[in-house]
Amino acid sequence: MASSQGLDLVEVAPEASPPVCKIMDYGKFKYQQSKKEKLTKKKQHVVSVKEIRLRPKIDEHDFNFKIGHARKFLEKGHKVKATVLFRGREMSHKEFAHKLLERMATELGDISKVERQPVMEGRMMTMFLIKK
Repeated sequence: MASSQGLDLVEVAPEASPPVCKIMDYGKFKYQQSKKEKLTKKKQHVVSVKEIRLRPKIDEHDFNFKIGHARKFLEKGHKVKATVLFRGREMSHKEFAHKLLERMATELGDISKVERQPVMEGRMMTMFLIKK
């Protein structure tokens, strides 16, 4: 009777004891499931990572300019990856980069918090900031 009406026997809960089955239009069921998935994806907020690149010997104005960009990114809800790049002999003065990133964290402390403390990765030191 079910097959003459275009319905299918669908196993809903195979783990249950005994397994639960339903008589339904399987094509319609799959269509409704895909619609629900699309709707939940639409409502999700994707957080992207924006990167701010600095140098250890950055000028005051340039630093303030980069802070302004980072502030805008954080206000829009993005994560900010602050990266200090080293070249040549600058590698021997990692404390400059650490101070620079700590200063950035304090200046943006009103709207952000540090997600990951400054870490050396090859020739760069990185720190992640997220919105409070």
